[in-house]
Formats: sequence, C-alpha cells, structure tokens
Amino acid sequence: MDDYPPIADHGLVGDLQTAALIAADGTVDWWCTPRFDSPSVFASLLDNDRGGHCRLTADVEEEVTVRQLYLADTAILVTRYMAPDGVGEVLDFMEPDPSTTPSASHRLVRVARVVRGSLPFELICRPRFDYGKAEHSLDRLDDGSAVFHGPDTDLHLQATDPVDLDPDGSDVTARFTLHAGEQVAIVLTSESGDARSGRPGGPTPDIEALTAAFHACRAFWLTWLRSCRYRGRWHEMVVRSAITLKLLTYAPTGAPIAAATMGLPEQIGGERNWDYRYTWIRDASLSVRALIDLGFTDEANAFRRWLRERLEAGASASGEPLQIMYRVDGEPHLSEEVLDHLEGYRRSAPVRAGNEAADQIQLDIYGEAAYAIAQAEDIGGIRGWKAFAGLLDWLAEHWDRADEGIWETRGGRQDFTYSRLMTWVAFDRGVRLATAHSRPADLARWGATRDTVFHQITDRGWSEKRRAFVQHYDTDVLDASLLLMPRVGFLAPNDPDWLTTLDAMDEELVSDSLVYRYDPAASPDGLKGSEGTFNLCSFLYVQALAKSGRLDQARYAFDKMLTYANHVGLFAEEIGPSGEQLGNFPQAFTHLALIDAAIALDEELDRAEAAAG
Repeated sequence: MDDYPPIADHGLVGDLQTAALIAADGTVDWWCTPRFDSPSVFASLLDNDRGGHCRLTADVEEEVTVRQLYLADTAILVTRYMAPDGVGEVLDFMEPDPSTTPSASHRLVRVARVVRGSLPFELICRPRFDYGKAEHSLDRLDDGSAVFHGPDTDLHLQATDPVDLDPDGSDVTARFTLHAGEQVAIVLTSESGDARSGRPGGPTPDIEALTAAFHACRAFWLTWLRSCRYRGRWHEMVVRSAITLKLLTYAPTGAPIAAATMGLPEQIGGERNWDYRYTWIRDASLSVRALIDLGFTDEANAFRRWLRERLEAGASASGEPLQIMYRVDGEPHLSEEVLDHLEGYRRSAPVRAGNEAADQIQLDIYGEAAYAIAQAEDIGGIRGWKAFAGLLDWLAEHWDRADEGIWETRGGRQDFTYSRLMTWVAFDRGVRLATAHSRPADLARWGATRDTVFHQITDRGWSEKRRAFVQHYDTDVLDASLLLMPRVGFLAPNDPDWLTTLDAMDEELVSDSLVYRYDPAASPDGLKGSEGTFNLCSFLYVQALAKSGRLDQARYAFDKMLTYANHVGLFAEEIGPSGEQLGNFPQAFTHLALIDAAIALDEELDRAEAAAG
C-alpha cells in the first residue's frame, strides 16, 4: 500500500476540458483525455502497476525536502526539491481553452529548472491507455521525440535539449542534470479520434515558446480572477475554491463535473467507490448562487443554458423529464462497469467506470433546477419558459413518490424529507418566476401543490420524539441534507423547530465540528462498510450555524475545517477517522459549500460587528 500516495497529496492542473492530478513527488498519476470522462492515459492512482504514470522528479540518493504549491491566484503547480547539492523545481500547467469548441488535442507542459547548485532529474513515462486495458506501441521520431500509439489516442512526448529520451520497451525514460539557471521542458500532447496526425504536438517546441505559454497561462488566471467580488476574511481559500470550480467545468458546454476522479474510496478497502466525472443537476444548480455572489456570472449563465437544454430535450434515459446526472455534453447514458483488472486505490475494489445511479429517481433535482433558473434575469425566452412550466405541470402529478434520495442510496426507495423539501422549492420558485415575469402558468395548481408539500413535510417529516426534521417519513434518523432548509427559505434560520433540529444534528451527526451525512447503521443504505464525515455537510453546517446566530460556534467550525485542506488548498469528498482525505478528489461540491459558508459567515460577522460598534 506504500506505493500509493495519500489522496490529499496531489495538486490539480487543467485546460477547462480535461485535468490531471500530480502527486507531490512529481508523478502524474491521473489524466483522462480528451475529456474529463474519457478513458485514462495515466491511472496509477487506481493501480500502481497497471494504471500508468509520468514521473518527473529529483533523482538523488540523499534525503530531499519536497514542497508543492500553486503560483498565487493561478492553476500553475510548482513542485520544489531541496537537496544538499541543489534546489530545483518542476512547473506543471495546461493552457486554458475557454472556447465552446471541444478539442481532441490537449497539452500538459512540465518545466524542470534549477535555481541553486545542481540537481539530477529522472523522467519515466509509462502511459496505459483505456484504464490500463489496452496495449500500445512506441515510435521514435527523427527529432528524438516519442509517440505512444493507443487504440483511440496517441500521446506525443517531447523534450527540449539536453534531454535524451531512451526507449524502455514500449515506455520511455530519461536522466539529466541541470545547473543553476538551466531549465528544460517535457511536453505531453494527446490527440484522439479522427484528429490523430501520427505526430501530435508538431515540431519540438523551444523553451522560449513554452515560457511564453507559461506567461499566457498565468495571465489567463489573473485576468479571470478580476471578476471576483469576494473581499472577505478568507480570500485565499475562496479564490482557490473558485479556481478549482473553474478547472472542473467543461468549457464547451458550461457543465461542471462533481470531481476529477473515479473510484477513490470513501473507506479504505470498502466498496463505496464511484465515478464522479459527470454533471449532477443538484451540485451544478446549487453552484449558481455561489458563482453569482463571487461575480462569475458568465459561468453561472453557461450552466443555466446547459440546464435549459436538458429541460427542452424532454424525457431522459431514466424516463423522467430530468435525470440526476449527465455527461458533460448532455449525453444521458452512463452505463456502469467494474474494471476488474485494476486493484483500486490501496486495494479498494471494485473500481467502477460510469455510474448506474443515473437511472435512479431523485425528486429533489427539480427543486434544484428551479433554484438555479430562478436566479437569472433571463429565464430562457418563450421556449425556455414553456419547458420549465411543463416540468412543473408534470411534477404536480408525480411529486408524491418514494425515491432514492440525495445520497443515491442503494437500499430501496423512501419518502425522503429532503426530496420533498426541494419539491416545495420547485413550486415556490415557479410561482415567484411566473408572477415576476408575467408568464403563463397554472398558478392556482402550483401554489396549492406547494402548500400541500409544506404540510406533508411539517406533519410527516417532523419527529416529535427527536424535536427535529428527519431523513424520511418512516424513521427518526437525522440527515445533514436538511441543513439547506433555511437557505432555500422553507424555515427562518431562527425558527424554533429549526433550532431544535440543529441541536439534534449537533448531538447525532457532528463529531468535533465535522459532520456525517447520516448514520448508515441506523438507516441502512444497501452498501457495506462505513464512511467518513462529509466535507459538503461540514460547510453547510457552518452556514446554518452562522445564519442561526451561533457565530462563535460557526467560526470555530469553519476555521477547523480549513485545517483539513491539503497543502495546496484542495478538498476531497470526506475526512476519515484520522483526519485523512477520502473519496474522489478534488470535489466541486465541497469547494462550492466552502464559498457559501465563507460568504455567509462574513455577512453575519460584519452584521454583528456593526451592531456592536
């Protein structure tokens, strides 16, 4: 198991269509291309022997101190090596492409340089195409570069002088030494499908051209961040979260993915290993408010366009008007397969590609879709409104059903309170939109259904025994998803019933300010094993505390959560028993919730200081 770095021991680089994870030892151990959800070229994160990797690292016998960081306000990753005889670093970046045209060609640039003394480096490039299932061949070109030919993707490896690439079977290695002031570049260019030219990347780039590409990349991120309106207390963490959300958004469609990876376990050795490289209606819809609050309206509007296209497309592969997740281009078919040839991260099998939860019924997505659409002045014109109104007319007939719930449990359908909560949101926002924009709508029916849902939640979703709202109508178990109740306006944050619900969550779900989604032992979810605390829920908890006036508790919980970020400010899905990051990485929903929590806490602290002052 020592062959696997901690999940948190990674930084993320990307070009807005694909992304790569780079461990602190300089190993690219995860890269799927040409899209986030494409088969992998490097996947040693899921199988050290079969997955493939590209390692560029200091090659010294003495003990080396390694530090990894981002250049401030960018997605350029720097890995520094400090040895007795020299100090060097590797800069990793991908050139952002914000265009709406999908590209079959993507380039990862790795620049090694020495700033003091001298330092030897080692390069090992071992691609393994199609999640390590496919064989590949190696061609050496006249200019000394190498092309790895996979079944549907070619990978071109180029190096500037004085690096000599040596074949090692169908792989490539190189060793070279740099002295103070010297630098070389290693460039990996992928080409897929019909775009393959046999020579991806063209002529060998010179160091001056790559230096210009580096500066252009840095300028892109600095320019993009000028739109950020956040001026609060946690600027560095909020900006890093915003950059991470941008890196996880597919520019051609505006669709954000849930995480860059698949198969990373929620428990080491457990079976809760899912593929998160898709667009969840829920996650993406809830991100709209955060994007608008930060000033990134272009990104918010791009997703809303994508969402309206899904509404206008009609019935999905699940048979519902919407399904819970899609591929980044809107494709609804996400068949799930188990990759038996991969041992999984630290032997946590099975490794799943695809996600059969796409076929589940989760009624909350209609509320989240309405929540996103309601935050736009442009609600999509006549066609967009008709599609939205048709959705609510359909929902008025079909809302009162059991479903799988927000956490995609596989233990059978229930009448989940959160699903009903977001159903209420759908009709509430629909009534507001129709009234504000003078749009045709069956307001009497929508309003009556909204009120019926409200009464059902307050009657059946409330446990008098617990003095709290509960996970579903047949249990007294609590659920952290209900932390969103005040945010969506169902209850005021100081409502007595909400405050006793928050107290009950403190008692059952909170562990040293970290929050579990629910208790699977008390509410079986059809899966073996346990899981860690859920980072999304921990940040929702901070927001709920702040809005309920519990500012000291909220700030303590928030500051403590920030200590669980990794060395470059990224969060996975969960925190394990020993404080380790677990689950897919980095997770967009966590970074979205961090932004929301910071904004809410800033607002309440400012209000309290003004009142005291």
